[in-house]
Amino acid sequence: MSRGSSRPWSTILALGCVWAAAGGCSSPPTAEVHVTAVRDDAAGTLSFAVDGRQALVYQYGEAWAIPHIWPLRSPSGRSLLVQRTEPFPHHRSLWVVDRVQLEGGPDTDFYHEWKNLRDPEEPGLGHHSFIRHDGFRELRSGERSAAATADLTWIAQGEPVLGQSLRFELEDLGDGEFLLHLDWELRADYGEVRFLSDWVHYGWPYLRMDPDFSGEHGGTIRDDQGRRGQEATNERYARWIDYSNQVDGVREGVAVFLPDDGQPRKWLTREYGTFGPRRPDDWSGTRFRLGRGERIGGRVAVLVHRGGVDGGQVAARYQAFVASQE
Repeated sequence: MSRGSSRPWSTILALGCVWAAAGGCSSPPTAEVHVTAVRDDAAGTLSFAVDGRQALVYQYGEAWAIPHIWPLRSPSGRSLLVQRTEPFPHHRSLWVVDRVQLEGGPDTDFYHEWKNLRDPEEPGLGHHSFIRHDGFRELRSGERSAAATADLTWIAQGEPVLGQSLRFELEDLGDGEFLLHLDWELRADYGEVRFLSDWVHYGWPYLRMDPDFSGEHGGTIRDDQGRRGQEATNERYARWIDYSNQVDGVREGVAVFLPDDGQPRKWLTREYGTFGPRRPDDWSGTRFRLGRGERIGGRVAVLVHRGGVDGGQVAARYQAFVASQE
């Protein structure tokens, strides 16, 4: 057990038809259920699938200091993202973390999780600071979509710092393509919290492409204004960014859509495979505080598609996403 502490599990509320491979509630599937969310507490995973084909997995097991999504499957079944890699072994595929400090508590960098090992020489002893998955408040499967809401707590040296909710909704687009609606909220439930993130070491959310899809291996970074590559897109405002490549003769990719909420955001992009949006400028790359009881959140949609930007109809699907939020 990585973290060196036991964790409570909240009761699952099953909405719609849900079944689990292990450790979950079960009921027989019906002909109308095509998109499923399957919980396995023993493995610490929540798997989303379309007609039995895995689309993505939320990893919440105690082996990890940061709950995250991995794999994220392309239409052909490839893993678009990498769970652990060098020279940045703290990267976790698709994740939301930060560096924070509860009033009177330690300055804790949850992003560089290796800094929080109890003993760097004995990683098996786990972490003294980590994001704990507490349970689910929603688990739903259905004809065209499946959803789940997870509750989490940020723990710094044994003490809670932030409460968090993280909601997933997978929308089937057909032919192996899908849209993941991802919403999260952080709450200063335990006192005033300072956010100490710098410009480089956070993204809301952060994604790390599998090396086969990275720019260093021929992949293409492109934003909504047609700009290409790290130099043209990094630290620039954009409404969406797409990362795609041709691997073994098949071109596929992933795009991240921002809401049209009147709050422009800049992006981090790297040819080696990392990308993600910042928070709005007033809360990005600066030190700010959440007073006790205050909240901060985020929302994106992650499009997994065939082809590149044009073949995947990324621009048109972004417009459809924006229209669906009105």
